[in-house]
Amino acid sequence: MITVPRGLVLSLAALFSTYHVVLGTYSLNQPRTPGPAALAIAAYILATVLSLWPNSPMRMPLWLASFNVAVCVAMPLLVGSQLDGAADNGYATWYVAAVGTLMTITATRRRPALAWVGAAALIVHTIVWAGPAALGSMGVIGSAVWVAVAVILARALAKAGRDARQYALAEREATDWQAAQEAHLYERQVRLAQTIRLAAPMLRRIIARGGVLNAEERQECRYLEAAVRDEIRGRKLLNEAVREQVMAARRRGAIVTLLDEGGLDDLRGLELENVLNTLAAAIGGTTADSIIARTAGDGSATAVTVVGLSSADARLSALGQESPEPEVDLWLEIPRSPLPAR
Repeated sequence: MITVPRGLVLSLAALFSTYHVVLGTYSLNQPRTPGPAALAIAAYILATVLSLWPNSPMRMPLWLASFNVAVCVAMPLLVGSQLDGAADNGYATWYVAAVGTLMTITATRRRPALAWVGAAALIVHTIVWAGPAALGSMGVIGSAVWVAVAVILARALAKAGRDARQYALAEREATDWQAAQEAHLYERQVRLAQTIRLAAPMLRRIIARGGVLNAEERQECRYLEAAVRDEIRGRKLLNEAVREQVMAARRRGAIVTLLDEGGLDDLRGLELENVLNTLAAAIGGTTADSIIARTAGDGSATAVTVVGLSSADARLSALGQESPEPEVDLWLEIPRSPLPAR
C-alpha cells in the first residue's frame, strides 16, 4: 500500500497554518482594537502546535479536539467584534481559513464530529454577523468543503488500512495453508517411499509365486503389514533403531502398538534422536507380550510413554484358578530431553 510520510503531511499543514498567522499579523491594523485579534492569533498558534506535534498519536485526544473547537468558536468572536460585518474587511477575516485549516487537521486526526461542530460554529457566526451572502464572499463555504473532504479522506484511508490488514492476514493464512499442504505432501511421499522399501521385495515374491505362500511367508507378510501401519500411525516415533527393535519384538510374539499424536512435532535433530534411541532401548530390553508407545500431549515434560504388559500365567487357568489381570512389565516415561541411550 502506498503511504505518505507523516513528516511531509505535518510540514504542509504547518505551512498553511503559518500563512494564516502571517495574514492575521499583517491585518492587525484593520480592527478597531488589535488586542482581541492578537489573542486569537496566539490561541490559534497554540492549538496548531498541539495538533501538529510530531510524537502525538494518530487519533487526536478528546481534550485537544475540544480545545480546537473552543478556539474555532472564540476566534470569530474575538476578531469579528472589532470589525464591521457589512464592510469588506479583506485579510482581516483570516480566521475563516484558519478555522477551516484547524478543523481539517482535527478531522484528519479522526475527530470528524468535533470538526463539524467547529465548522458549524463558523457558519452560524458568519450568518449572524455578516449575513448569509457572506458565506461565499468570506470563504466560509470553502472552509466547510475542506472539512468535508478531510472527513471523507480520513474514512477512506481508515477503510483502506483495515482492508490492507485483512488482506495481509488472508495472505499469511494462505501461506500457512500452502506450507502445511506442502509438508503433508512431503510426508506422504516419505511414508510412501518407506512403505515401498518395506513391501516391494515381498510383493515381488508374491507375484513370482502366483500368490502361493507357505506359512512362514504369510507370517512375514503380517509383520510387514504391521510395519506399514507403524509408518502411518507411528510417524515421528520411528527411526531405524526403533523399527529394528519393534520387528524383533514382533518376531518373538509380542504385540507392539506405536501411536504418534503430535507430541514430538517440536523436537528436531539430536533431541528427537535421543528420545527415539531411548524408546528403542526400552522395547529391546523388555520381554512383555504387549508393548504400547504413545506420545505425550503438548506442554508435557514427557515425550513418550511406554507400557509393557505381560499376560497371566497360563498354568493357573489349567488348574481352574481365575486368571489374574495382565501384569505391568514395563512403565517408562521418556523425558523430552533424555540422556543419549547406550
